[in-house]
Amino acid sequence: MGSAILGARNLTGCEHRLALDFAPRDQVAGGPETAEANRRIEAAQAHRREVLELIGRLQSGRPAGTVTMVDEADHRSRVAATTAAMDAGAEWILQATLPTDVEHGRRGHAEALVRVGNGYLPIIVVNHRVTTAVAEPREGQPQVQTSPLFGWHPEPDRTRAFRSQRRDVMRLSQLAAMLDALGRLHAPRAESVGGLIGLDADCIVAVPLGEVADEYDETLVRRRAIAAGEVVTEPRRVSECRSCHWWPRCEAELIAKRDVSLVVGGNQGQVLREIGVTSIDQLAEYRGAPPADWAGAVRFTDTVVSAKSWVRDIPLVRRRDRPRVQRADVEVDVDMESFSERGAYMWGTLLTDNTDATRPVVYRPFVTWQPLPSRDEGRSFAAFWAWLMTERNAAHGAGKSFAAYCYSQHAENRWLRGSADRFADLPGIPSRRVVDTFIASAEWVDVFEAVGDNFVCPKGKGLKRIAPVAGFNWRDDEAGGEASMEWYAAAVGLDGAPRDESQRERLLQYNEDDVRATKVLREWISSDEVLSLPLADDLLAENAVGVSETDSTGIVAR
Repeated sequence: MGSAILGARNLTGCEHRLALDFAPRDQVAGGPETAEANRRIEAAQAHRREVLELIGRLQSGRPAGTVTMVDEADHRSRVAATTAAMDAGAEWILQATLPTDVEHGRRGHAEALVRVGNGYLPIIVVNHRVTTAVAEPREGQPQVQTSPLFGWHPEPDRTRAFRSQRRDVMRLSQLAAMLDALGRLHAPRAESVGGLIGLDADCIVAVPLGEVADEYDETLVRRRAIAAGEVVTEPRRVSECRSCHWWPRCEAELIAKRDVSLVVGGNQGQVLREIGVTSIDQLAEYRGAPPADWAGAVRFTDTVVSAKSWVRDIPLVRRRDRPRVQRADVEVDVDMESFSERGAYMWGTLLTDNTDATRPVVYRPFVTWQPLPSRDEGRSFAAFWAWLMTERNAAHGAGKSFAAYCYSQHAENRWLRGSADRFADLPGIPSRRVVDTFIASAEWVDVFEAVGDNFVCPKGKGLKRIAPVAGFNWRDDEAGGEASMEWYAAAVGLDGAPRDESQRERLLQYNEDDVRATKVLREWISSDEVLSLPLADDLLAENAVGVSETDSTGIVAR
């Protein structure tokens, strides 16, 4: 086994990224971390500082020595301070750094170690939500235990469900294994537990670690072998690629060999590789029935169509002779802007009255520029909701049909519901029941779903991918989700960042372009222009692959 020392980050995610991260620098060259990755790191660090300050305040009345804050500048000093605090029996050790375990090739730090019995239990702080509120536990749902922040007192919690993420569990497992090797773990490793504090920072979730100890051990061995160059990896396109600093290098390799992962992701790509289909060209020429063990949300025939489109540089392929999307007399396009898990700071709207050509199509944003989280978010949401319902009721009163549109309702629905829940005590906030009724109605239309229903999209279904096919382009060349996060942080001076109010206009323009792109796209779907795109059935007929009959979408895989 090589001498690589792995942190918890190295235990999950893309194996090829790990190999590149540990390869000799004279053999590989990658770009800097993406702005999105740096933003997430900075946001996580700020959240951890806030939580540790909170824990410190909760312990402020305790005797001296109860809480030790490790704030030494260098690693060796932090390790020494952590070890000394454990030797002294400190009840809480904040910002703890454990001695590097050279024998097993691992290093680790915990936001907190809390003394339980004669040992210590690791606690980590993460910048995402780790529980979901539940009204009534579902049958078979694992029992969650939570503890208050002021001490380790875990009790069954029927109000929450655990939102487990593998990277959190692996990090806690690494810390538990390291404490166990030092003889400092609070319990036998098979019975050990870790603590997890999430974005809401309202409790500590107890995470059982004994049941994943074997998986952790196996993962560490394999990952160390990869880092040492003893296991060969190859690039594959996965979701992680979007924020990876190695992606330009990997993308160039994948395009050069026309790798099938460019059009097929996840387990489906593995199924294809197992039957010898490794390139886009092979998939484009595939004949016969789909692989026997094909499974997942993407139909096999769609992957063949995507491959053919990639080879021929076709941006979209029709599923139907005549694509369709719901239309109405009065149409409102909606786009929400949020910042991480902190909240939704903007609701942008664009109203079109198709029955009155004299009524201008006007962009209206409802926004707060108070740094999130902020109660002012509730005020801006209430204003947005009042305006939307006023226009809806006016349309109904005039005998006109009404529809509101968004692109990928998952995000909008999350913050519609979340805003109703979090700001229920503010004036003008709709009840959760009212919001849910609107979301379930035919008047709330997801254009993203309409795109998937009408087209095969070889290069993805994101609005930035699809709207240009319909003739729309953003005014700002840098417009995008990652960039908007940077603009927002500057616009409000988030977490001490220098405030640049000029970025507010940039965000408003970006949001306006998003709602206008949604409008242009759905109108294009209803137009005759869309009929110039090829039909999926025609492309599949060239191979006679998987087509024995057609359903409402025009394609069926056997």
